[in-house]
Amino acid sequence: MTKDQKDSGSDPSHRPKRRRFHESYNFNMKCPTPGCNSLGHLTGKHERHFSISGCPLYHNLSADECKAPTARQVRYKEKVQEMRKRRDVGLTKEQKEKYMEHRQTHGTSREPLLENITSEYDLELFRKAQARASEDLEKLRMQGQITEGSNMIKTIVFGRFELDTWYHSPYPEEYARLGRLYVCEFCLKYMKSQTILRRHMAKCVWKHPPGDEVYRKGAISVFEVDGKKNKIYCQNLCLLAKLFLDHKTLYYDVEPFLFYVMTEADNTGCHLVGYFSKVSFQKPQSTSCILYMRQGYGKMLIDFSYLLSKVEEKVGSPERPLSDLGLISYRSYWKEVLLRYMYNFQGKEISIKEISQETAVNPVDIVSTLQSLQMLKYWKGKHLVLKRQDLIDEWKAKETKRGTNKTIDPGSLKWTPPKGT
Repeated sequence: MTKDQKDSGSDPSHRPKRRRFHESYNFNMKCPTPGCNSLGHLTGKHERHFSISGCPLYHNLSADECKAPTARQVRYKEKVQEMRKRRDVGLTKEQKEKYMEHRQTHGTSREPLLENITSEYDLELFRKAQARASEDLEKLRMQGQITEGSNMIKTIVFGRFELDTWYHSPYPEEYARLGRLYVCEFCLKYMKSQTILRRHMAKCVWKHPPGDEVYRKGAISVFEVDGKKNKIYCQNLCLLAKLFLDHKTLYYDVEPFLFYVMTEADNTGCHLVGYFSKVSFQKPQSTSCILYMRQGYGKMLIDFSYLLSKVEEKVGSPERPLSDLGLISYRSYWKEVLLRYMYNFQGKEISIKEISQETAVNPVDIVSTLQSLQMLKYWKGKHLVLKRQDLIDEWKAKETKRGTNKTIDPGSLKWTPPKGT
């Protein structure tokens, strides 16, 4: 055989051998179990291990005991065969009648009868697992992490804050029964304990919501998140919002919606302070849901939603019915919009149509606000808008005192309406 043939790999003796399972590991790694030399494997199939789950010492066994079937494994196989035979034979007529009578008497309030359905060995294992799970639940209940009966999350840990919830949210049952839920403030993943949250935050790469940043002024940013492209994030956002909104019904069907998430940035990332959602093809533009922290973010979100409507040259309006707090927030905003408009108005006759065109507020909302302010009067067959100077002066004094820290700047918007709107 020539040298070229050897180099080409035609000689089987020179072909590279397949690497065994244990050879693919880095032998510098060591099993974390104290006193273990990493030799052997729980399955008996490998020569080395590098994790607790495969460590014979951790399971109180030796490497040699793992290579040969233990007495327990033999006994388990015998019990499995016994169970299969019993399953093949089936239950007797008397046993079936007994089980049916038990179910009819107690329904789902009692556990079904389990005797004679499986082997005694498996039934014993199941009972031990039930007892251990019950003990763990009792510990969590003593620590106040599980509520009694209501299956309602009482508090959530969200960033630097611990928030008391107001309403039930349809989180999965194993999370809903916890008295306290831990939520990542960036990706909105929900977790069961502070330890899990701490580990998650150490490796979470998110520092702001997904989607496009469409507004930035100082530390305030707004991100447009498509429910179709970022489904999990938007679903988690809706579940979080339901803890504080009684009338919210949007949880999982988020694909038709666009979510506008407002954040406040610092050196650790962009922190969620509120959001609103809407269906882009609705006419008029309807804000389907709005959630916000206090401290003036609510009016900023409402103002931003109307700013988008102005860019689209459409009239905006919140989705009905409004919650009690939602109605208070919107009426406060509509009041400020109308008083600002009248403060800057220099004409002779005020037109509701012109107010709607300039502010993007629905005429119905304008009329209802004017009526609440007693600025609408019916005289000689016509509705007249009254310019109450006392209310305007009061608004101007508050506006000057409040300043412009929590206002939306139209010049900072970098956004084009979605196609088809």
